[in-house]
Amino acid sequence: MNVLIIGSGAREHALAWKLSQSPYAEQIFVAPGNAGTDEFHTSCAIDIHNFDEVAKFVTDFNIMMVVVGPENTLVEGIHDYFQEKDFLRDVLVVGPKKLGAMLEGSKDFCKAFLQKNNIPTARYETFTEANYRDAVEYLRTHSYPVVLKADGLAAGKGVIIAQTFEEAIDSLEAMLRNHKFGKAGSKVVIEEYLQGIEVSVFILTDGKEYVLLPEAKDYKRIGEGDAGLNTGGMGAISPVPFADETFMQKVRDRVIEPTIRGMQADNLDYTGFLFIGLMNVNGDPYVIEYNVRLGDPETEAILPRIKSDLFELFLALHDHKLGNFKLEIDPRTAATVFLVSGGYPEGFDKGKEISGLGQVDSDTLVFHAGTKRVDDKIVNNGGRVIAVTGLGNTMEEALAKANKAAEAINWTDRYYRRDIGFDLAKQPMH
Repeated sequence: MNVLIIGSGAREHALAWKLSQSPYAEQIFVAPGNAGTDEFHTSCAIDIHNFDEVAKFVTDFNIMMVVVGPENTLVEGIHDYFQEKDFLRDVLVVGPKKLGAMLEGSKDFCKAFLQKNNIPTARYETFTEANYRDAVEYLRTHSYPVVLKADGLAAGKGVIIAQTFEEAIDSLEAMLRNHKFGKAGSKVVIEEYLQGIEVSVFILTDGKEYVLLPEAKDYKRIGEGDAGLNTGGMGAISPVPFADETFMQKVRDRVIEPTIRGMQADNLDYTGFLFIGLMNVNGDPYVIEYNVRLGDPETEAILPRIKSDLFELFLALHDHKLGNFKLEIDPRTAATVFLVSGGYPEGFDKGKEISGLGQVDSDTLVFHAGTKRVDDKIVNNGGRVIAVTGLGNTMEEALAKANKAAEAINWTDRYYRRDIGFDLAKQPMH
């Protein structure tokens, strides 16, 4: 069967790499792809937001499975589009329909869903420009720090943790009155700040049954020690030491199963990944957010730990047989380190030649993100450029492999964090 993966990041390269190991995946296409997906698979320069163009490609190349990487394509309704066309209805789309994608597409929708289904989450209120003064009064009496979230998709940059009332007002004004995030900030969710440590939990679900995938912890800040600006993710570790059987049973009972019941109650037609961003608050899980796709860089840490055939897992999703699927997991630790362009997440230069890709040890995985092939060279073409993943019997061993690979790969002004996993080092692995 031919497969189309939609997206251009390291997540999509990792999906292509994993699916290519299956005897059932014949040709794997990645749209629009990058220099890494060029090398092993067939990249295709189609507009992933033009669904007519995607449909033509799918029919021309006899594609029967479409795996959607980025959230915006799901929020725009690609799955609905396929279901509405007779000639596309039999294509397996891994990713929810538009209504289900609203769990990520609207923070307000997500919080209302959590509240309605009694799923632990931070207390919150939602405001628009029309009730700006009410928002100011709400912030005046709120405890600090406080979290302000743009309601819509803001490429991971729409969350502000304000330490003071003045900082919160500045952020509120930037979002609601100065339209810093455009339409995404036309509503702002203000919620209490939860003190704890984060973990990313992933399931694949058909809205009734689910398979629990390996968990991970990612590192969003640009600077070591989690300092500086938020990024799309600078690295990830899987498994997470505190996510032991006791904690994960709480996650199943208090979060995953009520989420599935809520999907059924609301008729959310959901066929795909659900990424649950959790905060561990004194041993109890609280939901920070839902994402309706795999995370990046978590994907680059969790897929290498899945021994099972990913194509077979997707077929079980399609055939509503997830309840019988036995996922085989590599017990080793995976550590992912992201190499980024100097200046990211703000301004950076593109087109710089990348060297050292051939010098990485064969047992370390290299996933491309913002890369592009120009003649016989590979150059940086984005902020986050290359993810490297090492596997080891300990986190330290996995990190040593990843950091060795990161050091070998170079271009002018490249940067990476050398402290991924720093906060987990003293915790026993389960």
